[in-house]
Amino acid sequence: MQKFMGWLNDSFAPKMQKVAHNFWVAIIKDTMLQILPFILLGSLFCVGAVIENYVSLPFSFWTPFGWTMGKVSLLVALLLPFNYCEKKRLRKTRLVAAGTGLLAFCLCCQPQIGDAGLGADCFGAGGMFVAMFTGVVVSLVFGAFGKFSFFKEDSAMPDFVRQWFDSLLPIGIIMFTLFIVVIVCGVDLFAIVASVFAPLEKGLNTLPGYMFMSFLQCFIYSMGISGWCLAGVTTPVKAASIVANISIAAAGVAYTNADLNIFTETFQYCMVQWWGGIGCTFMLVILMCFFAKSNKLKSLGKACLVPAVLNINEPVVFGAIAWNPILMVPMWLMGIVHPLCNWIFTKVIPLIALPTIDFEVWYMPYPISTFIASQGSIVTCIYAIVMCIVVAGLIWYPFFKVYDNQCVAEEAEATKEN
Repeated sequence: MQKFMGWLNDSFAPKMQKVAHNFWVAIIKDTMLQILPFILLGSLFCVGAVIENYVSLPFSFWTPFGWTMGKVSLLVALLLPFNYCEKKRLRKTRLVAAGTGLLAFCLCCQPQIGDAGLGADCFGAGGMFVAMFTGVVVSLVFGAFGKFSFFKEDSAMPDFVRQWFDSLLPIGIIMFTLFIVVIVCGVDLFAIVASVFAPLEKGLNTLPGYMFMSFLQCFIYSMGISGWCLAGVTTPVKAASIVANISIAAAGVAYTNADLNIFTETFQYCMVQWWGGIGCTFMLVILMCFFAKSNKLKSLGKACLVPAVLNINEPVVFGAIAWNPILMVPMWLMGIVHPLCNWIFTKVIPLIALPTIDFEVWYMPYPISTFIASQGSIVTCIYAIVMCIVVAGLIWYPFFKVYDNQCVAEEAEATKEN
């Protein structure tokens, strides 16, 4: 174990930190975090749309849902070049780059739009990887011409006029190239890029993919590396997965869990998996708060209790779990046991339903969020309580006791020395 921890500390963690702080990873992560308010608002509209199944309303919540969650790819295409120019300190061209990214994405979507116009599905979650692709291309072109100017430094031309002319070249290169490729040559860039990333979406909705990503989130988080660094990969997949589930349910045909996706934000954070945050740390906080004998863990438990109820676990992770071999192991186990049980009781034995609405208000306390996300399923709420309290408690308890006893011994030794 000591050798393994040494390898994690000296080799694996530094490499993961480099990945997490990579220039492009940081830009994509920031972009994903910036669109989260629109996704959260869209999820509330989606929940509101459920009311329409029982009450006749003079309007439909699906309309504002379509103008929030249904347009997130447009926001990605806009924000990614903007964030790139911010990081590169090309602030004079950041807005122009953002607008170019938006138009470049729309041009790539043209074969997919047809008669749908702004209601096209490609503007929603299904087009996020394509938006990221066009955003990166636009960013690279604007980065290449970041210091280019048609005018000399001592030119008498006003700055805003110089910026107009200097922006023409990168905009023209991008838009004219896409026009030739997409319109003249008839190449469906949207379909090509989407097909490249399609295996990733399918893979994370299989048992190995679902378990691997759940474990990876717990694994890197136990070393103090936030799971948000994976947002560039997970957010587009989760968003596309839940939209696919919603579409299946809205089609009005019979379906089963086998037809639905499991790798969604709603299922992981609001239904049955991460009560208290990544790693299902709610029960660890309860054990610390009410059963710890050491002053250290009892005090930490009390401080972490309210955040844990709201599914915020940074205090307990960085206060007790990160780089603590005794508590890192159960967190890894949570990343294996929970997704495996969830797969069994959704795909193999369909005890609980997979979500068919988008509800990503992850700070809503369990099992309230479970009740809403499962559309009132009492069975799912009971399952969540059993998994996140009973099963999680059994996993955390023995490791908690070992660490608590160690803390008691350390406090006794400190008292003796004083």
